[in-house]
Amino acid sequence: MFIQTESTPNPATLKFLPGQTVLSTGTADFPSAEVAGRSPLARRLFAVNGVRAVFLGSDFVAVSKAEDVAWEHIKPAILGAIMEHFQSGDPVIEGEAEAAAVEDDGPDSQIVAQIKDLLDTRVRPAVAQDGGDIIFHGFEKGIVYLHMQGACAGCPSSTLTLKMGIENLLRHYIPEVIEVRPVAA
Repeated sequence: MFIQTESTPNPATLKFLPGQTVLSTGTADFPSAEVAGRSPLARRLFAVNGVRAVFLGSDFVAVSKAEDVAWEHIKPAILGAIMEHFQSGDPVIEGEAEAAAVEDDGPDSQIVAQIKDLLDTRVRPAVAQDGGDIIFHGFEKGIVYLHMQGACAGCPSSTLTLKMGIENLLRHYIPEVIEVRPVAA
């Protein structure tokens, strides 16, 4: 098994590509070891000293490290944990993955549908290339609330991505959108 690695805009996060499907649908965010219980892969990765967060995408694993740890010291152990997991035959996630969708059937439901469509078709693929994901949390009084996950959470350029990239895109296509704001999970 050959696992490729890619850097992300977040210097504390690397993207690992095992060359096979990681999650068949959706994404899974494990911002700490305490919430990794349902994922044998995330548990293996958190066993590596210095791993701070794990994010699973369709074909990648994004791992964030602690500030005081150098990549050259933990990268071999992370590669080993990923290889060990896929060779073990264990599932990536035990049980059903949580749905990240937020349903809205209020007066702005048509606008919300447009926002979600643009996020799914234009934004999420680009954010996934950087080892992250973006989750829609709501739309109220012209403000879109989004949550950044994976490499995007805590990335120095995440505010710029939200304001200059996503906000400009949404405002261009949907005049009702005034602003985009981040929310914590």
